[in-house]
Amino acid sequence: MRKKLNMVLVPLVLLLLVISCAKKGSINGGPKDETPPVFIKATPPDFSTNFNSDEIRIYFDEYITLKDPQKQIIISPPMDPKPTISPLGGANKFIKIKFLDTLLENTTYSINFGESVVDNNEGNPNPFFRYVFSTGDYLDSLSIKGNVTDALQKKTDPNITVALYEINKEYSDSLIYTTVPRYVTNTLDSTSFSFYNLKAGKFKLVALQDASNNYTYEPKLDKIGFYQEIVNLPEDTAKVFNITLFKETLDFKPKKPKQVSKNEFIFPYEGNADSMKIKLLSQVPENFETRTIPDKEKDTLHYWFRPFFEADSLLFEVTNTKKYQDTLIARFKDQYKDSLQLSSVYGSALPLHKNVTVLANTPLDSINEKQITLTDKDTVAVPFSITVDQIRNEAQVIFEKTEQNVYSLTFLPKAIKDFVGNVNDTISFNFRTKKLADYGTIFLTLQNVESYPVLVQVTNEKEEVILEKVSTKQETLTFDYLDPAKYLIRVISDTNNNGKWDAGNFLQGIQPEVVRYFPETIDVRANWEIKQTFILE
Repeated sequence: MRKKLNMVLVPLVLLLLVISCAKKGSINGGPKDETPPVFIKATPPDFSTNFNSDEIRIYFDEYITLKDPQKQIIISPPMDPKPTISPLGGANKFIKIKFLDTLLENTTYSINFGESVVDNNEGNPNPFFRYVFSTGDYLDSLSIKGNVTDALQKKTDPNITVALYEINKEYSDSLIYTTVPRYVTNTLDSTSFSFYNLKAGKFKLVALQDASNNYTYEPKLDKIGFYQEIVNLPEDTAKVFNITLFKETLDFKPKKPKQVSKNEFIFPYEGNADSMKIKLLSQVPENFETRTIPDKEKDTLHYWFRPFFEADSLLFEVTNTKKYQDTLIARFKDQYKDSLQLSSVYGSALPLHKNVTVLANTPLDSINEKQITLTDKDTVAVPFSITVDQIRNEAQVIFEKTEQNVYSLTFLPKAIKDFVGNVNDTISFNFRTKKLADYGTIFLTLQNVESYPVLVQVTNEKEEVILEKVSTKQETLTFDYLDPAKYLIRVISDTNNNGKWDAGNFLQGIQPEVVRYFPETIDVRANWEIKQTFILE
């Protein structure tokens, strides 16, 4: 019996010893590697002069990869075609740069890798590694720095290209559309920029939100900003250059019109419509009438006409207040007629301070108030009046609203007739109002206003305008009926007194109108009144 027991115990003890030893000698991987790759050498060496090689190799102490090289790696002056850079997708202990074109003579080149060089295991970046060389016998050594901010947005987008155009006998402002600049850099993930290894001279400083990543300005795609004065080097090296980025308003240009229904054409356009007018030059019936309505969301004008007539094509003349004039041809044929459809702006929740606004997909022509009823939650008739805005193509139902009430607005058949003869079927809209205590209020006082008028806007966190007031004097502005939420406040210097924010224009040397944001988000709660002073700086 004892022998059998020993035969069982001996293997069990040995097993426990093995497990114990395994625990004592287990590997936990050690601390996480947080050391970035270390630059060892380069061939040709960094900061070389009289550079004449067609290839560069940059060596590190461990295997590296290139993270987001298309955005992070900036070569200044830019090269066309761009050199090939590896590794891409794999790992290596060196970066190879192969030039595909002849380099400029007597030029200092800077290759800024941003934070693209990362170790293969943990992705630790070697921050803002640069390789510099000169095809001449010396290295340019001047530098400047600055910041880019968005003209209208509180937060500036990252990865803004900043360029220096050399002012010489070939320079003109129009070069930004066609020519790669002398020097480029990028804000990368910040809003600041720096140029290094610049030569002495005069330069135009420009910032681009370069959508195509081609170092040229495309107004349809890009935002632009520019420093107003010429940059003189070396005199201006101690300055900090601040650039404001904006989206230019395109020059007005109508696009090809298109017939979209029996009695409607649409006229898309670029730029500012500036009271765009459309005149039909083709022969029309004696009782011919038209109505034009701007689209609420798109840069498009809706052109309606009656009665329908037959023709193969129509010739239109388009003009605006900027003395623009052009003729456009559109194909014309019989199509289905649009039916009348009505909708409400506010859905089922009606703010206490707003009127019921009814929209139509076809031009409103006449309204018969006798065919409209408005009742409250007790089905008691509520007195109302109704107005029609033919330019905005909407009707407002005006009545005295009370808190926590429910209203039913009914359009009986033929209450509304549109421009092309349609009438409505019975349609009802139901609305609910909240308690006055469900809203919050901001009392805002401005200080240090340099000049009036200013536009004061309350926006949501997406910077969409919720309320706007025009201030022409020192006063306290009241923004009431605000739903509980977080809001931003911005103040626009309306320099030309046209009631809106105006962007700048590079070729005309015009900067955008100044916008200042209150530095903090304002948290509005129900039944709260917030008194806030905004000191403009």
